[in-house]
Amino acid sequence: MKLFLRLLVLIVCALWRHQALAQQLCNFGGRAAGMGNASVTHTDVWALGNNTAGLTGVQQPQLGLYVENRFGESAFTTVALQAAYPTKRHGTYGLSLSRFGDALFSQQHVGVGAAHKLGQFSVGAKADVWQVAVAGYGNQKAVTLSAGVQGEVVPNVYFGAFAYNLNQAQLATFEDERLPTVMKAGLAYRPTTRLLLAAETEKDIDHRADVKAGAEYAVLEGKFVLRTGFSTRTNRLSAGAGFQARQLQIDYAFGVAVPLGNSHHLALSYRLPTPRPD
Repeated sequence: MKLFLRLLVLIVCALWRHQALAQQLCNFGGRAAGMGNASVTHTDVWALGNNTAGLTGVQQPQLGLYVENRFGESAFTTVALQAAYPTKRHGTYGLSLSRFGDALFSQQHVGVGAAHKLGQFSVGAKADVWQVAVAGYGNQKAVTLSAGVQGEVVPNVYFGAFAYNLNQAQLATFEDERLPTVMKAGLAYRPTTRLLLAAETEKDIDHRADVKAGAEYAVLEGKFVLRTGFSTRTNRLSAGAGFQARQLQIDYAFGVAVPLGNSHHLALSYRLPTPRPD
């Protein structure tokens, strides 16, 4: 019975993979999850995966841990580590690692990225090495190259765009299997210091577009925020909260995807109490 259930999970993973894999490649963090993954304009440590250009908003060295579970199955668990290191003159640099899956099917990556501010805009680029493994069939590795841009186009209105896997990295020659190539672009509007509204479109080149939107409201500015969002392609609604205590930021999000089930997302990030180095 246990073997049957594990095989069933593998079959579901294969059917759901292309829809989920794009999200696992370039959507990270509890804040993003709580806002329906409308995160292309965010500027935090998780920008390394969501839109590398957003790293320029990191003012102090930061470390982040992210854990995500979908549908109550261990096979759909993601664990990620990210770090950002800003400098005054040479931009901001980042390192990321993640693992998704279990012994039957898994994907893991290590990546490096850099972002630099040019006037009112920021640009960023990232390279990732991915390994995808299937029990009994071995594993394959591929390198992806990505780039993004962000900027405040008019006061309190922000634009972001990110292209993941521009080189359309190939995993296997059989049926020309490749990692998803994802393009996303969106806007964010801050009508008050307490409220942020965001919307974006994400397009896997092999699938229909996903329209995402989210909102974030600071109940206590700099201390406690509430979030909500949705995604049309995955029929997913989400809600979450964030709490900041000095250098520690805690973000949690809960998602409901019809008909697959619920997901939980927890992120911890810590700002090192040091000034920006030269």
